[in-house]
Amino acid sequence: MDIIIISFFSYLSGSIPFGLILTKFFGDIDIRNIGSGNIGATNVLRTGNKFLALMTLLLDIAKGYIPVMLTIIYFPQLAALSALAAFLGHIFSIWLKFKGGKGIATYLGILFALSLQLSILFIFTWLVVSLIFKYSSLSSMFASLTVLVVNLLREIAYPILSIISDQNLDDKTYAIDKSFLLFVFFILIIFTHRKNISNLKNKTEQKIKI
Repeated sequence: MDIIIISFFSYLSGSIPFGLILTKFFGDIDIRNIGSGNIGATNVLRTGNKFLALMTLLLDIAKGYIPVMLTIIYFPQLAALSALAAFLGHIFSIWLKFKGGKGIATYLGILFALSLQLSILFIFTWLVVSLIFKYSSLSSMFASLTVLVVNLLREIAYPILSIISDQNLDDKTYAIDKSFLLFVFFILIIFTHRKNISNLKNKTEQKIKI
């Protein structure tokens, strides 16, 4: 029963299309008819309304963070399930006929719940790549790959350091589970950016102004 409740709650939380709701309510605009057609903060920014873009970003982060953090507190063994359900809720929203956004802000919210260090690494990498190349899609994919690789390296180094310092290895299983979860997220992020990858190859990808 716990698995069903956590999956349902996390999915519904992730499925709320804040970008569409905010632009419809405050701007009488269907964000799906603008720019890339995506419901995320980057496309909301293309409407020219920076406040709505910021609110979309924060709310999309929150809908990933809140269910995962609550699950970690009350059902820690189901944290990975909650994280995956929230992410799938965003990219396959029941309110949008199982369509959705790229999932990056929701992924960041999930990262905040799982690891503050990895979330800061993601933000830093995203900003650096964005400043250099001006592509949100490229920044998102590269940042998610960086988080995966760094976590894997940390996982490899941890047992060695633990043996040297004679520390307990009880949390090694969690580290392995987290690396696998981050790998799944990376694959899903590549999937949601498949059109962007094609646009990057054809040099038709839209740049962002930051």
